[in-house]
Parts: sequence; structure tokens; C-alpha cells
Amino acid sequence: MIGLIGKKIGMTTIFGETGEAIPVTIVKAGPCEITQLKSPEKDGYSAVQMGFDITQKRITKPLLGHFKKAGTKIYKKLKEFRVRDVSQYEIGQSITVEEFQKGEKVSIKGVSKGKGFQGGRRRWKFSGGPKSHGQSNKWRAPGSIGQSSDPSRVLKGTKMGGRMGGKVSSLKAAEIVQINPEDNLILIKGAVVGPRNGYVILEKK
Repeated sequence: MIGLIGKKIGMTTIFGETGEAIPVTIVKAGPCEITQLKSPEKDGYSAVQMGFDITQKRITKPLLGHFKKAGTKIYKKLKEFRVRDVSQYEIGQSITVEEFQKGEKVSIKGVSKGKGFQGGRRRWKFSGGPKSHGQSNKWRAPGSIGQSSDPSRVLKGTKMGGRMGGKVSSLKAAEIVQINPEDNLILIKGAVVGPRNGYVILEKK
């Protein structure tokens, strides 16, 4: 399963062939350069490692040595894609948006927006306490979180306030509406996880 590393640019609206308005997310995907090939004999599995977003800043010496050995450019983002056979790929090969087609379904993975510490009403959509019959100071309280004498503790996994967002999230069947090979752009129908300029991983279904 080959894919691409991309960066979310933002959202816009385009018009379809029949004139309907289609909300889309613009993703700058690739070109990605293959930086390493992994084989079952040497690494225990078959995979293609690709790099995206050329940079010269904050690169560790081990990574610099890795790119120097491969003879490729220095990239900020690396990602492995599992494949059945690595013989059809070679180090230094460029993978572009032309690997995908209009109307194709893809899986998109990214990191959701971090919202910081949030209460139960925003984090878990709690309804809050009653707003009548003298109730005045518990409108946003989460309610009871434990039991009485047994088990006399708060159970693990109880929904409470805490850090919201900032987690890996995926979209399983996103539709490609349009592809622009000249600018390495892919237009995905609907919203895509993550903030603007956030990295996303596109994989074929």
C-alpha cells in the first residue's frame, strides 16, 4: 500500500459538473522522495520510507547521516509505507500525486487540533446540571463520578475534564474530488483532520 505525505493548506468550495457546491480540503501532497527500502531479509518486513518537506533546521546528526547515506535531500517529515514488494522502487525515486486518481477513495491520517484543558461539557458533550428549581452553581458540573460504599473509588476511564485534541485521528474513506499535478495539490471532499499546515498521511484503500 503506497501513499503520500502531505500538508493541509485549508478549505474552500468548488462547483461540480452539475453546479452543486462541494466543500473541499486542499492538501499539498508530495513530491515525496524515497529515502530507504526495507526488506524482510534485513529488517523483517517490507516497507518504503519516504521524506517530505525539505529543511536544513533542527536535524540531528543521526538523521543527517541517514540522508547522507541515502544520497537524498534533507527532509523534516519521514513516513514508512508497507508494501508487498520493494523491488519496484529505488532510493531517490520521486512519488507524486499522479499515484492517485480523481474519484478514488483514500485513507487520511493526521493529528487533531489541540484544545488544551477542557471541561466535561465541551470535551464529552455533557448536558450539565438543571437550570431551575433553585439550581444556580452547577450548570457546567459533570455530575456524579463515583459510587458510594462499593467500590468507593472513581473507575478508570470515567469521562472527566482533561486535555482535548492533539491525538492521531483518521478518515477511512475520503473521496478525491480533483487533482492538480502541476502544483502537487489534491482536493479532498469534506473536512480533513488537523490544523492548517499540519501534516497528513494519504494512503490508498
